[in-house]
Amino acid sequence: MDVLDVSHNTWLVFASMIIAIVAGFTGFTLSKNLSSQSVSRRKGSVAMSAIALGGGIWSMHFVAMLGLQMPILFYYDAAITLASALLAILIVGVALLLLHFRERTTATLCGAGALVGCGILAMHYVGMAGLQLCRAIYTPFGIVLAVVSAIGLCILAFWIAYGQRNNRNILLGTLCFGFAVSSVHFVATLGTSFIEVPTLNEFGPVMSNEILAVGVILSSFVIFGAFLWMSVTFLDPNAPVLDGADPLDFSVTPTTKAAPPHVMPASIRIPCEREGMTHLIDPAQVAFVRAQGHYTNVYTQTGQHFCTWPITEAAKRLGAIGFLKTHRSYLVNPTQVEHFERLKDTGVCRFAAPDLPTVPVSRSNLKPVRDALGI
Repeated sequence: MDVLDVSHNTWLVFASMIIAIVAGFTGFTLSKNLSSQSVSRRKGSVAMSAIALGGGIWSMHFVAMLGLQMPILFYYDAAITLASALLAILIVGVALLLLHFRERTTATLCGAGALVGCGILAMHYVGMAGLQLCRAIYTPFGIVLAVVSAIGLCILAFWIAYGQRNNRNILLGTLCFGFAVSSVHFVATLGTSFIEVPTLNEFGPVMSNEILAVGVILSSFVIFGAFLWMSVTFLDPNAPVLDGADPLDFSVTPTTKAAPPHVMPASIRIPCEREGMTHLIDPAQVAFVRAQGHYTNVYTQTGQHFCTWPITEAAKRLGAIGFLKTHRSYLVNPTQVEHFERLKDTGVCRFAAPDLPTVPVSRSNLKPVRDALGI
């Protein structure tokens, strides 16, 4: 059994890495603004994000494979190649459904990242099974290294990108995702040998590198087009917040004055879940509300409570009775604020209860908060 000599086209290797990064950015940005959408629109956004991420995994793999150079002609089984793309999109879609239709916990983040890692592995090895006139020979060490790289790096990528849904974390998560997809492919390829097979083993139609290149160019064109589309609003901090914008980005424009605190109507109560029961908490007892995925945590002097309201719902209901937006993830009851600390162009709100954590005040909300507090 003679092992074939293998080399790689440097430019195509570089191009494959760029595609992985672009796909990661597109997918993470497409899934950024979902909590305030209807269920049907949320499903559509998750589907588009899954296509961007899964299609990026597939495109990265086959751009790199186009750069694989061997001393023989080899082809691809079109049916298996297509199946590998659909498999990646499906598995990524399941991971995104977990993140956007379940409570976002540590276990959910790790599970979603592990699923995407499995999707990358499945796409890679199914795609390699489509090779014709040559066959890949794997080593146990190479497989183990690929599995560890895929799952570990994808968990890290989703932990960063979904731990806090801001632009900085999305960019960092994008880099981790791109590195995960690229490293899995090249780590797996380094642990793989190729041998010549004299006959075709067709499952579907056979296609050459030229036909594959056309398919990869089309998929990459769609991914880069979506990337440019999402970049417009990502880079423009003054872009209007539309229906479906990030629930954590309910905005106060510089000319908007925060509502002054006043007596809170007794009819408003905050529903909080504990031990299978819904407890109704008087907003006057609440120090602040913090976004937690699609839900919120309500902080009082007696402790922390889980509320099913998204932050947009809390902002709409509690903003009308004087709660202040200090940060895109926080609403504060100004009557509970005992100390305010200015930190250059940001600030911090402190409360009388020693067990309550401090609440940050972002630069964009500093003036409205100071005005509301009479500072």
